[in-house]
Parts: sequence; structure tokens; C-alpha cells
Amino acid sequence: MQWIKQVFSTDIGKQAESLARQYLQQQGLQFVVANYRCRAGEIDLIMRHADCLVFIEVKYRRNTQHGKAVENFHAAKRRKFVAAIAHYLHTQGINPTALAHRIDVVGIEVNARGHAEYTWLQNV
Repeated sequence: MQWIKQVFSTDIGKQAESLARQYLQQQGLQFVVANYRCRAGEIDLIMRHADCLVFIEVKYRRNTQHGKAVENFHAAKRRKFVAAIAHYLHTQGINPTALAHRIDVVGIEVNARGHAEYTWLQNV
């Protein structure tokens, strides 16, 4: 676990994505691209897990007083996320039925000792 107060001293979103990327790489995923943006929306991380392309939304919360970070991936955000995935697959010339892919959410929260705690929901 990393010391959050030092890590999150600058841009919180980018730091959270960096921590999520490191965490997922430790779990065996391979990095493809970060911060894919299009008119439809944004994808925080795109990674590979075996033969599967994984589209990842990263959520950060300083505490869980108002719920866990992963709970903030609501229907409106999901619609934009799915549209961004479709755009990515199209621009890369990938047939969505020919390549396994999934959506994961990684939540990062700060515990009472100031350390990062991760929640990784796969295939949401």
C-alpha cells in the first residue's frame, strides 16, 4: 500500500490513475493506453488481461463517509463510458464481437492511516 498523503499532493485524478495502473500491473494486467478521450466520453485506462481487452474506470475517494468510490459508476457515466469504448474499438479497427473485452472499475480510498485501499470490480 502506498502512502496517499504524499502521492496525492498534486493532481488527484492522474495520481489515482497511476496508482490503479500500478496495482493492476501487479495483478498481471498489461498496460495499453491511459486517458483515451473522444466526444462520447473518456476511458481512464485500457489494459490487457490474457486475451481480453479491459476498459477501466478509476474512482477515488478520500474516505468512505459518503459511500465507496466504486459506487460512483452510475448509469449516466456508464453510458458515456460504453460509447467511448465503441469509439475506441472502431478507431482501432477492432471488431467488438471478435475480441473479448470487459469493463472494470477500480476504487481507491484512503484508510484511517493514510494508505490506499483498492477495490477492483471486474466485468461490471
